[in-house]
Amino acid sequence: MHEASKGSAGARTIAQTLTNDGVSLSRYRATGIMRKLSLVSCQQPKHKYKKATKEHVEVPNTLAREFDVSRPDQVWCGDITFIWTGQQWSYLAVILDLYARKPVGWALSSSPDSNLTKKALMMAFESRNRPRKIMFHSDQGVQYTSLAYRQILWKYGMTQSMSRRGNCWDNSPMERFFRSLKSEWVPDLGYQSIGQARLAINQYILGYYNRTRPHQHNCGLSPNEAERRFTINY
Repeated sequence: MHEASKGSAGARTIAQTLTNDGVSLSRYRATGIMRKLSLVSCQQPKHKYKKATKEHVEVPNTLAREFDVSRPDQVWCGDITFIWTGQQWSYLAVILDLYARKPVGWALSSSPDSNLTKKALMMAFESRNRPRKIMFHSDQGVQYTSLAYRQILWKYGMTQSMSRRGNCWDNSPMERFFRSLKSEWVPDLGYQSIGQARLAINQYILGYYNRTRPHQHNCGLSPNEAERRFTINY
């Protein structure tokens, strides 16, 4: 039955179909059999974020959609998206340097918490040789309003800016990057494991997006090439 559905049927569907065909089977029994046979539905379940349980803090939208900046390491943006990895959703946090729309830090985890966003920020900070006086912009997610995240921004000497509540256009460069990642690289059915997803995302960012892919914002140049030309000219 699983093969007949081309791998799309889950335990509930298989149990109901077989029962309709005269083979009495509960979905709990079907789940156990599928687990023993290592059968997994390739359908991605509907994604749902967990509700925040921490207090929200007021941070002004200092960036105010001024996405065109004059130099690298002037403004960074951050956001989180979700990717299917075998049997669960995993969460990708990315830091984007607005000058060349270049991803400079990222992290993947099964938990969309502030530890995830901190790892992405730490990667960006170290890979960019610990720059100072950066404005960091994000949405109002609890991952960015938590005390732990605000403390690391303070430690790195960064100014925090946040989108207005429910306004995705206030962080549109991040939305465009995630759209490119998912439409150009991520398979329709996601990845088989978080390890496979991590490898593929690294290949996309380091091997294709930053190095090769032309970007309209950079007049057809890749992010690496746009930054290289800035360094030569200034």
